[in-house]
Amino acid sequence: MTFTRSQIPDVIIIDPQIHGDERGYFVETFRQDKLEEFLGHTINFCQDNESKSSRGVLRGLHYQLAPDAQIKLVRGIQRSVLDVAVDIRKGSPTFGQHVAVELTAENKKQMLVSRGFAHGFVVLEDDTVFAYKVDNYYSPENDRGFAFNDPAIGINW
Repeated sequence: MTFTRSQIPDVIIIDPQIHGDERGYFVETFRQDKLEEFLGHTINFCQDNESKSSRGVLRGLHYQLAPDAQIKLVRGIQRSVLDVAVDIRKGSPTFGQHVAVELTAENKKQMLVSRGFAHGFVVLEDDTVFAYKVDNYYSPENDRGFAFNDPAIGINW
C-alpha cells in the first residue's frame, strides 16, 4: 500500500498493491497498522457502509458536526465514481478547496477523508457499488450538507 497526501494534506490517497494472474487477483484493502503509522495516530473504525447506484446519481455533499464528525475511508468496489472531499474547516489555509479522485473497481484506489471535510461522489457507471468505513456512528441530528453545485466550491462533476 502506498499512502499519498493530496494537495490538501488531510485527504490521503491510498494505492493498494494488486497481485494478479490468470486466476484473478488479490489485494489488501485495509491495514490499520500501516494507516496509523502513516497518520501518526490511532484510528478506530466502527461502522461500514455500502451503496449501490445508477450512473449519474450524485450523493453529497455531506458531513457530520462534532462531536460526531467522521473520518471516512472510501472505495469503489464495482464500477466507478468521482469522489470529492471539500475542506470546510474554518481558518484552514485550504478552506473551500476540494480534492476529486476517480475510484474504480480496476484501480482499487481509496481516499481517506478527515474530519472537517464534506464528502460526496457522482456515479460514473450503472450498477456501481461504493463502500466506506467511518470512525463515528451515523448521527441524524448532526448530519449536514450543502449544494453539490455551490459556485464558491466550483466542483467539475
